[in-house]
Amino acid sequence: MTEELWEVNASWWQEGFTKGADPEYEEQILPLLEGLLEGFSRVLDIGCGEGQTTRAASVGSQLSVGVDASWAQVSVAGERALSEKYVRGSASDLPFRASSFDAVLACLVFEHVTDMSVAVAEVSRILVPGGRFVLMLNHPLLQTPGSGWVEDHMSNPTDQYWRVGDYLTVQETVEEVELGVHIPFVHRPLSSYVNELSENELSLTRMLEPAPPPGFLTQSPAYSSAAHIPRLLVLVCEKR
Repeated sequence: MTEELWEVNASWWQEGFTKGADPEYEEQILPLLEGLLEGFSRVLDIGCGEGQTTRAASVGSQLSVGVDASWAQVSVAGERALSEKYVRGSASDLPFRASSFDAVLACLVFEHVTDMSVAVAEVSRILVPGGRFVLMLNHPLLQTPGSGWVEDHMSNPTDQYWRVGDYLTVQETVEEVELGVHIPFVHRPLSSYVNELSENELSLTRMLEPAPPPGFLTQSPAYSSAAHIPRLLVLVCEKR
């Protein structure tokens, strides 16, 4: 069901979040990953979509490969490719030999992966010792089902606060992110990710919680009141 939804909604992603359409990618995500992957020669991008993150990761690398479970995404990625390569495959069954890459990227992917433990084990398997894993997530506090920005008009002046849902409970949902567009999500607390990484020889070396970029706040003025709430979480890990 998860792969079918991504196949059906591939054009929604391609039109709304690539080729300069999304300020969070342009102003924040792409510059961040370019800096975090600088100096690595063999880079794998898991859940690459139409390839914009793979293309960014290819700057300075000798080999940059994108893998995605959706044919609709991989085919467009191939059409837009520069020097990078693309293959179809699952995060839980990567079609590569052990120790094939010295860096792996997963950008806004693992919150859609049902079997996260298997996917993390696969990352560890294909990384060389000392290799880097950059895991970018929708911030778990933001993504928790039932969370949202609340304005209490009963108070004077109006009170504003961020409501956090059932954060500690792992929950699988299918959300309508736009009219007629349904996307699967799996909410997990941050500890689930950190512990799974550690158990698979991936040590956390750095964590980033950047504020929403200016372009996003301009495009989404309703969110400006919650600009102090991070939308993105970045975990940088090293393979032991």
